[in-house]
Amino acid sequence: MTQFFLLIGAKGGVGVSTLSIELAKRCQQYPGTVLVDGDLSGKRSIAVALECYNSINENRNKGNQIATVVTDQGLEVVELTPNIHGGFTLKMADSETFVQELTQHSQHVFVDMPQPFAAAVRAFISRSTRIILVIEPSLFGVAGAQSMIEELIRFGIPVTRILLVLNQRDVNSEVSRRDIESVLGTSMTADIPHRTHRNYTKSLDSLLQMLLNAKAEDELNNLQPSTLTPIGDRRDPKKGPASNASTSADHQRRFAGASEEAEKTARRAVLKSEIHEQLIERLETLGTSLVTSDIQRREALAIQVEEIVAELVAGRSLESAEETARLRIEILNEALGFGPLEELMQDETITEIMVNGPNQIFVERSGRLILTPQKFAEEQQLRLVIERMLAPIGRRIDERVPMVDGRLADGSRINAIIPPLALDGPSLTIRRFGQKRLQISDLVRLGALTDPIVDFLQAMVHARLNIMISGGTGSGKTTFLNILSNFIPETERIVTIEDAAELMLNQEHVVRLESRPANLEGQGEIRIRDLVKNALRMRPERIIVGECRGGEAFDMLQAMNTGHDGSIATAHSNSPRDTISRIETMVMMAGFELPIRAIREQICSALDMIIQIGRLRDGSRKVLSITEVVGMEGDVVTLQEIIGYRMKGVDESGRVLGNFGFTGVQPNCMKRFEEYGIHFDMKTFAAMEQELSLC
Repeated sequence: MTQFFLLIGAKGGVGVSTLSIELAKRCQQYPGTVLVDGDLSGKRSIAVALECYNSINENRNKGNQIATVVTDQGLEVVELTPNIHGGFTLKMADSETFVQELTQHSQHVFVDMPQPFAAAVRAFISRSTRIILVIEPSLFGVAGAQSMIEELIRFGIPVTRILLVLNQRDVNSEVSRRDIESVLGTSMTADIPHRTHRNYTKSLDSLLQMLLNAKAEDELNNLQPSTLTPIGDRRDPKKGPASNASTSADHQRRFAGASEEAEKTARRAVLKSEIHEQLIERLETLGTSLVTSDIQRREALAIQVEEIVAELVAGRSLESAEETARLRIEILNEALGFGPLEELMQDETITEIMVNGPNQIFVERSGRLILTPQKFAEEQQLRLVIERMLAPIGRRIDERVPMVDGRLADGSRINAIIPPLALDGPSLTIRRFGQKRLQISDLVRLGALTDPIVDFLQAMVHARLNIMISGGTGSGKTTFLNILSNFIPETERIVTIEDAAELMLNQEHVVRLESRPANLEGQGEIRIRDLVKNALRMRPERIIVGECRGGEAFDMLQAMNTGHDGSIATAHSNSPRDTISRIETMVMMAGFELPIRAIREQICSALDMIIQIGRLRDGSRKVLSITEVVGMEGDVVTLQEIIGYRMKGVDESGRVLGNFGFTGVQPNCMKRFEEYGIHFDMKTFAAMEQELSLC
């Protein structure tokens, strides 16, 4: 009878691959030992570690679905071949056939399984003799192990089949073994010390013998205590095998209340996976791909997929018509839409979606980060969704171009980065902009500013002051710029310049420009500063730059200094003073060796106001400061704050308390207001001055 030992970890870097290799190499003395690299992302850690990378490549070039190589002393290494370009990995049918072949000529199969819940490798899970969950002695390791155990049980894995192995523990570990056992409510099956420890080899040998003696489902509980207890286990041998039995009972009691719902969820997941596999097989037979950038082909593909899914779902017995309709929609979302992200993309209260690998999706709602229950079935599904997002905008992502920025059809900004740059799987960040545009009255209602500040901002824009909006990432700079642009008169010609077009101005006479990255040959790049130079030839009355982050700052200052007053830009910085330093640095990035005093004189001549935006600890966003650029004193740029927000603490619900205040300084821009015939009464700030003095 073939024994399948699956090694998994709750997170990367816990030593699963190393432990798989060590156990398989120790088992070489027994005939029919196979080591399977189950990594579907193609990282090939085992092939590299055993120096059989070239041999596996030779097998792959021969067209084998599964590449194999036989190493010295009879250890056979197998690599599951990924199909990155097709968007899917090994098919379930192929892996099931391969598992059947292994049972015919192998005795002991060790599987390094980074993605244990991927549909393509579930044949290994169902056939496993034991699942070895490798745990790192840290707080994150324990939390991950707890989630992994729950997930395995949801997939119908008996608790007695799961063995917990504490790896690389030493006296300096963050969490002790006793604490881990207390949190998990069970005992460790084995304790593997650091490889430099004298008991490292002995512990591995003991663990291997324990695994080889596991002939049947419950036989491990009937082994002798001496075999059950590996090196480092502090349990009393006289208590015998009751520990594993109690482990099973503890876990069964712990998850008994959710077992019925878990089984239902597991059955539904398997059903979705099966229908999805059949859909892919149908499409492959028709020579159709799910990823296309052609609009007409996408529309025809959508009709074709809907017909196939309707047929496949109709042939399944489900609890109700509502359940059937829901399943059909979910499969269509995964096949044509954005899978688990589809529902989040429809939620207008979500301003940002952050995907950290297939198993972790965060969203920002009302300024707070929230972990969602949505997950991708496997890494390749996430990869397919990223490719589907990028295809319509003419962008691609692969090993040659592992990171990309883009803009979706709805205006959302997307950033994606994949391995090898992203170590824990593809990462995706989507900055969303609601269909309903915020108005200045909404900011007043939300407490981001006050009515007197609104009047002052309107006067600044009408007087054609050059304004820099600064703030940290996610502080709301682009949103505030959109709102501030509403004060620009309809009669003026505006040119907007951005990396990824996000600005949506209400004026009729607007020209929108967007930069372009280089192609695969490194050619065709159009930078922001190129667009700024070109904008000067377009007779703009105002130039708006979505974000200055490089040499374009020099060209922007030149534009402001050559008659293009009323221009607005944004920059990343933590304070108005930092903004000046950032602009100096960005000007230097333009490649001109200018004296620092000359740069500062350019800044003082060009820039009139700095508006600092901030995201506070409670998630709210506010105008923290309105600061005027006054001039130079020696070699220092002089700034004077006009309006400021002072925090006083937090209330019982965690909401930040504070006041807007007027510093009492008469701004120099009042003369500019008079020149443009703008009446602004500074007395409107009188009440704020008193509040500021109390802060």
